[in-house]
Amino acid sequence: MTNEEQQHVIDELQTVIADTQATLQRFEDTGMDKEMPADYEKLLDLLDDAVKQQREHTKVMLGD
Repeated sequence: MTNEEQQHVIDELQTVIADTQATLQRFEDTGMDKEMPADYEKLLDLLDDAVKQQREHTKVMLGD
């Protein structure tokens, strides 16, 4: 992948991260984290995976 392609993936992952964080906040604000704990956990897993992927793409882009 070129650096431009890596940056595009990083940017797309940032969108996923921001959207997931906003959804998690709404879950917490409305008590859905308690009512739907399995779905809340899935959101946390999604966030964790997106952050890890973004970190890996950043490392590749920086040549680490």
